[in-house]
Amino acid sequence: MDNKEETFQYTYSAKEQAEVARIRKKYLPSEEDKMEQLRKLDHSASQKAQAWAIALGIIGALILGSGMSLFMSDLGEWLGSYQNLSMIIGIIIGVIGLVLVALAYPVYNRILKKERQRIAPEILRLTDELMK
Repeated sequence: MDNKEETFQYTYSAKEQAEVARIRKKYLPSEEDKMEQLRKLDHSASQKAQAWAIALGIIGALILGSGMSLFMSDLGEWLGSYQNLSMIIGIIIGVIGLVLVALAYPVYNRILKKERQRIAPEILRLTDELMK
């Protein structure tokens, strides 16, 4: 009698192969390619600037709203001050809030410029490697 071993071979379909590759990729040690690093660096510059500008805009809008509320309502009388005084204080608070809202865009531009200057050497190094 022959001692031949019988083997069974099965090949997966293209769809199953893609799923197997996707699952395998999850468990492999991740190595960022240079293009992904470049994208992350570029995104990080604008992300910090956006966060500061949004925070400043929201704070300014809240201050503007409280000034408008003081100006337009009877809140001044409830607080024990005269109505004309509360209107003047409301206008002053509202203008301060309006200035903060208006400063959000220049703050965004300034932070973005500084962040781009900070990461410029790394961006240039990565782009030089990718262009070769």
